[in-house]
Amino acid sequence: MPAKQNTISELALEFGLAMGEMKSRLRQKIQNSINEYDPDLSFELIEIMGLLSRNDGINQQEIGTKVSKDKSSITYLINSLVKRDLVERIAYQNDRRNKQIFLTSKGKQIVETVYPWALDLYKKAAGDIDEEEISKALLLVKKMTANLEEPGLKNDTI
Repeated sequence: MPAKQNTISELALEFGLAMGEMKSRLRQKIQNSINEYDPDLSFELIEIMGLLSRNDGINQQEIGTKVSKDKSSITYLINSLVKRDLVERIAYQNDRRNKQIFLTSKGKQIVETVYPWALDLYKKAAGDIDEEEISKALLLVKKMTANLEEPGLKNDTI
């Protein structure tokens, strides 16, 4: 492997590890705040509710893709949210097997309570980094993610 390619790969690896570390720390801090509010709510449940607050009515498969969970895990999590009356499943009119997931008013109320806590933590994480730097970093992450979606990558099955 050429030296430059190796350097780019190593930098991309470090970047990915740093993003994972930041996500892990944010997740821990958000879970701590959630535990003070309602110890029976998990980060995963709040993550799905937050996703639905931005994309109400998407189906379980779309939720699983966006939060990187398999079908059985998503089914379990959504069942838990339904039991708590935080979301509801509504069948598509033209395909009753396919269900759309919507936040209930109770679910929306929880999101409205918890969302500002998450924003405060992200603001703390941003510190004195300016908006332009964050926008560039976001664009970079989106490009790298798109690169992973391109067909024909070598070692695509690692």
